[in-house]
Amino acid sequence: MNHSSAQDFPTQDLSHHFERIFRKDALLAPKNAPTVSTHRPLFLEIGAGKGKHAVLFAKENADKHLIAIERTSEKFDAFAKLAGAENLDNLTAIQADAIAYTAHHIAPNSLDGVFILYPNPEPANKNQRWLNMPFFEFLISRMKAGATITIASNIAEYIDEAQKLLDEVWLLPYERVQIDSDSARTHFEIKYLARGEMCQELVILKPNYYQTRFDHDDTQA
Repeated sequence: MNHSSAQDFPTQDLSHHFERIFRKDALLAPKNAPTVSTHRPLFLEIGAGKGKHAVLFAKENADKHLIAIERTSEKFDAFAKLAGAENLDNLTAIQADAIAYTAHHIAPNSLDGVFILYPNPEPANKNQRWLNMPFFEFLISRMKAGATITIASNIAEYIDEAQKLLDEVWLLPYERVQIDSDSARTHFEIKYLARGEMCQELVILKPNYYQTRFDHDDTQA
């Protein structure tokens, strides 16, 4: 892991980078979206697409539970069909906005891991990239100490920018990894690697000393 700072700090001061703090009360809770209760380690996938990674993860990790969220109807319909055919009791497929769902249905210190695989790079609005959003602090607060966020992309600039933000803003340790050419976690990953593109991921660790302004916000819809 690359460590951005040797200091153990009580609360990361993000006011110089974000003019506004994330406000979950500005978001409506998704309709008919369940809060998942499980004794298994809990994982979250944001932007599950057609569900290839979600189903694969659930099949390979029967001792873990994955909440996989996809917003668009076309992709979610394919995901729901695939998940239904597998009948996995450790996979919850949800059609919703991932930010709103996380804000209203994920408790602090509850996630053992998060996957954000091949997100929209938002070329026209970099402020919508995950590590450039105030919501990222809220997402970190939902994670247990020792949990990781895995962010994958085929766009080097996206990974470069995320790495710079980890070093200079978030001060979180991480590992940057080149993804094997035979990896097949998502349809995008298969396509990009088949074209000979280099895919990379950042595996970001939440240290046990890391605190956010949302650590004790345990209200849920």
